[in-house]
Amino acid sequence: MFKGSLPALVTPFADGKVDIAALKKLVNWHIAEGSHGLVPVGTTGESPTLTHNEHDLVVETVINEAAGRIPVIAGAGSNNTAETVRLVNAAKAAGADAALVVTPYYNKPTQAGLIAHFTAAADCGLPIIIYNIPPRSVIDMTPDTMAKLAKHEMIVGVKDATADLSRVPATRLRCGPDFIQLSGEDATALGFNAHGGMGCISVTANVAPRLLSEFQATTLAGDYATAVTLLDRLMPLHEAIFTEPGVAGAKYGLSLLGMCSAEVRSPLTDLTDATKEKVRSAMVHAGLLN
Repeated sequence: MFKGSLPALVTPFADGKVDIAALKKLVNWHIAEGSHGLVPVGTTGESPTLTHNEHDLVVETVINEAAGRIPVIAGAGSNNTAETVRLVNAAKAAGADAALVVTPYYNKPTQAGLIAHFTAAADCGLPIIIYNIPPRSVIDMTPDTMAKLAKHEMIVGVKDATADLSRVPATRLRCGPDFIQLSGEDATALGFNAHGGMGCISVTANVAPRLLSEFQATTLAGDYATAVTLLDRLMPLHEAIFTEPGVAGAKYGLSLLGMCSAEVRSPLTDLTDATKEKVRSAMVHAGLLN
């Protein structure tokens, strides 16, 4: 169920509030453009700045608007196990197809602590995608720890943002071929799939959903010649969007397309003029703007 291009969906704002109309518009646009699933309220959805009520509202809105047309993986991460369980249960009650749960940041648990944390989340009865992102969470879940967790029937895959392509075969050998491996790094997604990955939870797909859907389809079909051609169109956009925090870059790109405002919440700020021009130029290069 979980493969291909899965946009890490932004949360649109208008005058400081969640823009529900724009959120619904984005959901329908992604479905029309060929995205293979949606991942609301991850960090790209600015989950650290949302209230609990806003978090639940965004998840429910995306699920209801998608109406089963594509799967929804709800962000449900926290460095507090009890809060994670609450978020997973709320996602399950809303009808999510799975929950994305990040490794607990800042408090630096041991590998045993990671097993306890993710087991508690999985015991809620909703499929869990582990989000392993050492550059942000400081800790790294080892392939051996992941293999132990993969024995739980509700822990079905990983979003791997280590940028270490050797992790893909290492994880497959330990967790088995049915364990879903999704890239969390846009720029290395081709190599990730070539090593046996199944897709990407993508920031750039917010702005270029059709291109990323086509790119993922070509890699999964083994048509790497076409994938490289598409990557050459996309790479400047990957780089531009991440010049400053990716969500700000993605939102600015969406604002150029008339899909939502570029508004972000503090401590994020608007892009500099130089970065705005870089994003706009990259979108022209990709064929998204004239």
